Amino acid sequence: MNIPQSLQKLVDELSRLPGIGQKTAQRLAFSILRDDGDKARNLADAVLAVKTKIRFCSLCYGYAEAELCDICNDPRRDDSLLCIVEQPDNIYVIERSAVFRGRYHVLMGTISPLDGIGPDNLKINELIARLDEKPVREVIIATNPSMQGEATALHLSKVLASRVQRITLLARGLPVGATLEFTDDVTLHQAFAGRQNFLP
Repeated sequence: MNIPQSLQKLVDELSRLPGIGQKTAQRLAFSILRDDGDKARNLADAVLAVKTKIRFCSLCYGYAEAELCDICNDPRRDDSLLCIVEQPDNIYVIERSAVFRGRYHVLMGTISPLDGIGPDNLKINELIARLDEKPVREVIIATNPSMQGEATALHLSKVLASRVQRITLLARGLPVGATLEFTDDVTLHQAFAGRQNFLP
């Protein structure tokens, strides 16, 4: 069955989103079409606002609407703990568990030679500069338990060994090959509680 071209374009765009297949995209498109004009405008405005207002925090590289994100601006956070994650989204997974009250640093990826991504393509130099300027007691490496995440964690442990008193890796209650985004709160809590020293 042929649907109008503009509706098909909306279905195509929605189906490009992660986790949205063709059927779900079509269901969402029909729902948007049935809703009144205000709901569609609100959705369009929200998408545009996210693309125009959100930037990377100048300190941790998490998402922010100002120079610094809310976490970097929060004086109640523990400055002596720094959790290193792969992507900004990972911060919100950890925050949802309410198990960590320190600061974050986002690498913006992982070391992946097959994809042409080496240490210089990540925010590792910025991390080193940050630690040289303001030392911390412990660095928690919270990379995903994948081959790339493990390789990145190993590289970080070597680079940071002379700069930090304690380097820990999340305990592997996290299944290998999984991502933090889909980890439940209990598993994440256990992973933080069981973290271990990670020095080469």
